[in-house]
Amino acid sequence: MTDRDRTTGAHDRAGLDEGLELDAAEVRVADPSVPGGVRTILHPVSLRLTERRVAVVGPNGSGKSTLARLLNGLVLPTSGSVRVRGLDTRRDGARVRSVVGFVFSDPDAQLVMPTPLEDVLLSLRRHERDRARRETRAREVLARFGLADRADVSVHALSGGQKQLLALAGVLATEPEVLVCDEPTTLLDLRWTAHVDALLAGLPQQVVHVTHDLAAAATADRLLVVEDGHVVHDGDPAAGIAAYRERMLASAHALATGHAGAASAAGDGQVDVRSTTTAGPA
Repeated sequence: MTDRDRTTGAHDRAGLDEGLELDAAEVRVADPSVPGGVRTILHPVSLRLTERRVAVVGPNGSGKSTLARLLNGLVLPTSGSVRVRGLDTRRDGARVRSVVGFVFSDPDAQLVMPTPLEDVLLSLRRHERDRARRETRAREVLARFGLADRADVSVHALSGGQKQLLALAGVLATEPEVLVCDEPTTLLDLRWTAHVDALLAGLPQQVVHVTHDLAAAATADRLLVVEDGHVVHDGDPAAGIAAYRERMLASAHALATGHAGAASAAGDGQVDVRSTTTAGPA
C-alpha cells in the first residue's frame, strides 16, 4: 500500500464516519386535492448513514426517491436539515453535489450530448480545463465501463444497458465520494441488471441504492424500508426484506381479493338478458 493509498483510505473512512445526516428532515408539497392543501411526501426522519452500502426499498410512491434526492440537494427539506460530510444541502448545494453523484432510473434524463464521448466531456468540464487531457480522461472512463468502441456513436444507438452505463460513467468521471442511485436497473433486462449491480458492488464510493431488486438490497450493509412516507425499517437487510416481502404479498392478496369481491358484487347486480328475452313466435 502506498502513502497515497493510506491517505486516501483514511480520508474515505473519515468521510464515512462523518456520514450523511438527516435531522428531522420532512418534505411537504402543496396539494389542493387533500384536506389542508398540503401533502406530506416524507414524514420527519432522522438518520446518520455511515455504512459503505445502504439499500432503500419500498412500494412505488412511498417516498424513497424523495429520501434519495434529499441526499444531494435535488430536493430540499421543508423542515429539518440534511448534511453531507458536514455540508448543509441548503447552504452548500453546489459543494454537496460535487460530493454526491446521482444516477436516475431513466438514463435519458441524464444524457444530454449527442455522443458518449461528448457526454463525459461535459461532466469533466469543470474538473479538467485542458481539452486534450479532458478527452484522454473521458476515453479512459468510457473504456472502464466497456464503452470505448461506442465513444463516437450516437447516444440513441446505445442499448438501454449501455445508456445506463454511460450515465454512471458521466457521474463517476468526476470522482464523487458518494453515489446515490435511484432505481438504476428498473428499465433494464436481467443481463444488464446483473451487470450494473456487480459494477455498483465493486465501487470504492459509499453507495445509496434505491431499488426494487430485493436480491441486490440483501447484499447491503444497511437497509431502509420506506412506506407511506415513513421509514418503517432501519437496520439488518435480511430481517427488513423478510418483513417487507410479507407485507407486500399480503397487500397484493388484499388487492386481488378486493377486485374479485367487487367483480362478484357487480355480477350480483346484473340482469342476465338471456333469461329475460321474450321468445318470438315459434
